[in-house]
Amino acid sequence: MQPEEYFAFRDQGEIRIRGTRVGIEIVLTKYLSGRTAEEIALNYPALSPEQIYASITYYLHNRPAVDRYLAHWRAFGTEARAPQETNLPEVVVRLRETARQRRARLVAGTGDPA
Repeated sequence: MQPEEYFAFRDQGEIRIRGTRVGIEIVLTKYLSGRTAEEIALNYPALSPEQIYASITYYLHNRPAVDRYLAHWRAFGTEARAPQETNLPEVVVRLRETARQRRARLVAGTGDPA
């Protein structure tokens, strides 16, 4: 497998799955959290099984470099989301609080989540 067949290595350091707008970080985050290639395919119908397996294979053959890529991607995402979290619309704040209360009730077993 030649990586260039499956991936577009962009100038900004991004690695996209060729022919899609999906970055390998999407597939690899799911894979590293325990999802199988088949489960990933169910959630991302734009990706072929071959593209998913190619992403996993690329990771396994280039683990140190891809781990650095994923760490950079996570840090960038965290940094980009931080300002957004400081000035949320009131409706988002209320929805998050409602969701938190439902989760708390489920954990406590004290009622219907609805």
